[in-house]
Amino acid sequence: MTSRRLTGSALRVTVFIGENDTWHHKPLYAEIVRRAHAAGLAGASVFRGIEGFGASSLVHTSRLLSLSEDLPVAIVVVDTEDRVRAFLPQLDELVAEGLVILDECEVIRYVGRDADPADGEDPA
Repeated sequence: MTSRRLTGSALRVTVFIGENDTWHHKPLYAEIVRRAHAAGLAGASVFRGIEGFGASSLVHTSRLLSLSEDLPVAIVVVDTEDRVRAFLPQLDELVAEGLVILDECEVIRYVGRDADPADGEDPA
C-alpha cells in the first residue's frame, strides 16, 4: 500500500452513539471504523466519553457511584469532502439512534504508516 497524503480542505464527520450500540451483535463503533477503512478513508478514531446525554435525556457517566455501562462514544473520520459524502449512506444504514455532524476543516498533514524515510518525509 502506498502512503496517501491529505492536506488542505477536508470534511470531518463525527458520529455520536452509545457504547452499547451494536451491529449484528458487535460494537457499532467497530463496524463504522471497519467500513471507513474498507472505503479507503484517510483515518478514523473512536473516543469514549466520560459523561454525556442525548435524545433520551438520561445522563450517562463513568463516575464511580453511577457505573453507567452505556457511555457516549464519538467516532471521528476525516477525508476529502467527496470521499466522506460517498461514505454517508453507510452511516444512514448503521446509525439508528445517534447524531452525525459534518464539519469543514483543514488538514495540516497526513502521512501513512508505510512512508519511506528515504524520501525525506518524516513518518511521525
